[in-house]
Amino acid sequence: MMLGKRLNEARKARGFTAQQMADMLHITLSNYRKYESGRAYPPVDKLAQMADILEVSTDYLLCRGENVEGDNKGGEQC
Repeated sequence: MMLGKRLNEARKARGFTAQQMADMLHITLSNYRKYESGRAYPPVDKLAQMADILEVSTDYLLCRGENVEGDNKGGEQC
């Protein structure tokens, strides 16, 4: 699953800590870390909220887009 990796990369690119993300999402740090590690999937409302916070699309987080900018240059392939 690429969601966790994409979530981690986007969070770091925006300069947020995992704790800051958990706080903004009103969830525990433990739950947030489960999303980044791939041990759990976020509910749809949290996924949308994460995308908004990180200024990326849900398609990007779900690996339906190649990179943040939306083109095929750079970024990790799914």
